[in-house]
Amino acid sequence: MTTEKPRQGFAGLWNISFGFFGIQIGFALQNANMSRIFQSLGESLDNLAVLWIAAPLTGLLVQPIIGHYSDRTWGRFGRRRPYFFAGAVLAALALIGMPNAPGLLAAAMLLWMLDASLNIAMEPFRAFVGDMLRKDQHTAGYALQTAFIGAGAVVGSATPYILDRFGVRNFQPGGGIPETVLWSFYLGGAALLASVLWTVLTTREYSPAELAAFEGHELGAHDVPPVPPASTIGGVVWIAAGLVLASIVAVLRLEKELYLLGGLVAFYGIARLAAGALYARGSRDNLLTNIVGDFSGMPPIMKRLALTQFFTWSALFIMWIYTTPVVAQYVYGSADPASEAYNQGGNWVGIMFAAYNFVAAIVAAFLLQPVARRFGKVRTHAAALAIGAASFLSFFVIRTPAMLLLAELGIGIAWASILAMPYAILASSLPQRKLGIYMGLFNVFVVVPQLLVATIMGTIMKHFFPTEPIWTMAFAAAVMALAAVSMLRVREDAVEG
Repeated sequence: MTTEKPRQGFAGLWNISFGFFGIQIGFALQNANMSRIFQSLGESLDNLAVLWIAAPLTGLLVQPIIGHYSDRTWGRFGRRRPYFFAGAVLAALALIGMPNAPGLLAAAMLLWMLDASLNIAMEPFRAFVGDMLRKDQHTAGYALQTAFIGAGAVVGSATPYILDRFGVRNFQPGGGIPETVLWSFYLGGAALLASVLWTVLTTREYSPAELAAFEGHELGAHDVPPVPPASTIGGVVWIAAGLVLASIVAVLRLEKELYLLGGLVAFYGIARLAAGALYARGSRDNLLTNIVGDFSGMPPIMKRLALTQFFTWSALFIMWIYTTPVVAQYVYGSADPASEAYNQGGNWVGIMFAAYNFVAAIVAAFLLQPVARRFGKVRTHAAALAIGAASFLSFFVIRTPAMLLLAELGIGIAWASILAMPYAILASSLPQRKLGIYMGLFNVFVVVPQLLVATIMGTIMKHFFPTEPIWTMAFAAAVMALAAVSMLRVREDAVEG
């Protein structure tokens, strides 16, 4: 018999998503301070990008695997909770160890551990909201999760500054990690573990039998029919494409990071061949065949959302990389990283980024749900992305620091929708029994554009606009506008809930 999940009150919504507050503090500390830690340990500026590849690459590998296994887990501690609790413990240990790393190699290894642990904790949380809430509450659940993401980002980003204001030493005589960073990581680790533990202790997950009843059919905890992997020819084509890309990089002497993209393309082709061979031999319900099969057999609505995600995260990554040189040169009047004006611009960018996260938290908490209820999730998200595109274009006309906060207002509106609407749409439209793996695979379209931007955008700027970083904002506006247009391909009547 089909039954319906109980409606959650505000306390239930809070408990389900509160762990994300601590997870985002961890991400914010990582994003704001890892380059500082690497340089404090003696790494050169030119090699920072290579070390940072760990972050998107780890998410690309970890999230589908965790999604696959969390879909199939059930025990006395639940389905998703064991994963995000274990991830939180490992991430807290990495945060404590990071500022105490004895050298560059140890710091790089701890970055991999930290990012892997944060991804282990984060991925099940996306599916957890879908597990616990009725379809008509998905927007409210993901909006509140987004509010916690924004609040955690503000807290994590601002902690070193706040500690400095309270007299904690912001530099280390003779070099090394400042005490503000050291104590920020300690406090961040404690906050991460405490917030995730709050969710673990205040929520009770539905059993596989209950979830099956909610979905309207009987399905055992491990009875997840795999999608057959695609044809062998497809695997060969992907391998050939990867080799061709690597050859082009070698012949044209492009950025060496592009070899990674070629390798990933070829690796996916190899995975398809291996999954097809396993499936043909009768081994049809394993990690590889399920991940490859589900990726090649994504539902149509997920494919359309994937295109939007690709454009969206391309624009965001351009913003994160190039906002500082743009603001320093065009608002503070200096392109010299050693100048006082440039560093003043860098400090103001920190305020700008905190501002858009604050706006996102407010919009997600109070505006996103009623607007989506009135106009629909698809149109709400398309409009928010269009506002983000216009905000990027405003960098061409704004020349005062205070006015830049108006641009961040629009970016904050877009950011709130980016973190909530696609996941609310997916959770309402995908089969419950595969929500974890699909949420993990959806992350591919967050990671791949970051890798592309990190490799291709630098080459474009070097050859066409070597002294005019403002044009990066035009690229960001263009791809964000494409994201808004592509969102209109998602039919509102195909979105349930």
